[in-house]
Amino acid sequence: MEQTFPLLETERLVLKEITVEDAPSILNYLSDKEVMKYYGLVPFQTVNDALDEISWYQSIFRNKTGIRWGITVKDEQVVIGSCGFLNVDAQHARADIGFELHQAYWGQGIASETLKPIITYGFNQLQLQRIQALIEPGNTASQKLVERHGFVREGLLRSYEYTCGKYDDLYMYSLLKRDLEAINNK
Repeated sequence: MEQTFPLLETERLVLKEITVEDAPSILNYLSDKEVMKYYGLVPFQTVNDALDEISWYQSIFRNKTGIRWGITVKDEQVVIGSCGFLNVDAQHARADIGFELHQAYWGQGIASETLKPIITYGFNQLQLQRIQALIEPGNTASQKLVERHGFVREGLLRSYEYTCGKYDDLYMYSLLKRDLEAINNK
């Protein structure tokens, strides 16, 4: 049975499946070195780089190890970022959350507006008990963003990831389903 990709909407945004038609949009923001600074990959150079990324998004959805939505502004067809889960572990009911956004849309509350339905989807549809975010110490904007959504910094994972020719330290943040329920019941 083919699984249907879920469409999510917020006040200003539509979160949709990313397709090969979105490759120029993906290339546009993933070729920006500021956007890619904490992404773990070198800035994209060609549309084939974007097509490879889209292929990966499709494979994690197909294999049920993740899901990645394209962020679009309502009534516009351009993907301005992506967000979702990877490393979905059904046995342990946990997944990593990730997101990035075109630099022209930074500081407008779009990432925050995007996280709300993604977190809800993770806890309700994916039946997660834990959502975690791995964030480089220099990425203070993402740290503040997840903290505003109730994530707790658990510690520093030293030399946790090897990307772009160097080992990166990462902060481990988590949000538990019971944490969110407690926040919502206040």
